[in-house]
Amino acid sequence: MAGTDRPPGVLRNLQHVFDTGRLAGTGYLSILPVDQGVEHSAAASFAPNPAYLDPAALCELAMAGGCNAIASTLGVLGSVSRRYAHRIPFIVKLNHNELLTYPNRYDQIMFASVRQAFDLGAVAVGATVYFGAQESMRQLQEVRGAFQQAHELGLFTVLWAYLRNEAFVKDGVDHQLSADLTGQANHLAATVEADIVKQKQPESNGGFRALRFGKTHDRVYSTLATEHPIELTRWQVANCYMGRVGLINSGGASAGQGDLAQAVRTAVINKRAGGMGLIVGRKSFQRPMADGVALLHAVQDVYLDPDVTVA
Repeated sequence: MAGTDRPPGVLRNLQHVFDTGRLAGTGYLSILPVDQGVEHSAAASFAPNPAYLDPAALCELAMAGGCNAIASTLGVLGSVSRRYAHRIPFIVKLNHNELLTYPNRYDQIMFASVRQAFDLGAVAVGATVYFGAQESMRQLQEVRGAFQQAHELGLFTVLWAYLRNEAFVKDGVDHQLSADLTGQANHLAATVEADIVKQKQPESNGGFRALRFGKTHDRVYSTLATEHPIELTRWQVANCYMGRVGLINSGGASAGQGDLAQAVRTAVINKRAGGMGLIVGRKSFQRPMADGVALLHAVQDVYLDPDVTVA
């Protein structure tokens, strides 16, 4: 970022986050995301561990877990900002898809402003664009304007660059997790000057071909991205301006006993592919704090291990 057009305040806040937590000074990030109370409902998210309905408990988890930052809603972070904003960096998620509207629309709408995030002491703002959805162009325009204002105020930006379209699921394959489509979503995220891109780790390739739309190239499916999971994720990194914009992969939903192994595997793939870290939420806060802390530390240990290198 040193050679970019980002203002000094943005660079300062980025440096602050990179200097926080167990991964301080490594160049990698471990972020606790807790926007699921809106995105998946509070009941579905916090009933497994109701203590985390209290925003203070979430901040305590982020600190005990050695995270670089916590990303959550305006309400969550605003309710405890005077107690925690100086102790753990805040990333305010600006827009959400709420599921109480019937029938569900699967649209991202603004719940907060950049100014509100700045006033409560946040270091960054985050937002989601559902690329591929009918509403994606409006979302992209809203996010672009918000990111411009954030940079003017010295906040860095994180884009959840997700794909969302039922037509992308074809012949039993969910191409919303395809390397070529998610890679293009990353490229669009970098184009609106996201400083960090959050993306689901790819599970396949060939979305453009299977759906018979858009433009691609044969090398994307041979020399540039084979079926190996590290190479699929490396294509995501390449689309983030060859890693000039950092890629963090999401930890995904909690499935129970296999969560720790799955989270560690995701971290190894991300690191070996040239990624910048992991953002793990439900796998950590849907279990007792000690277990959640242990899972976060296990993920961070991957990035602290010098034997796990870029492939």
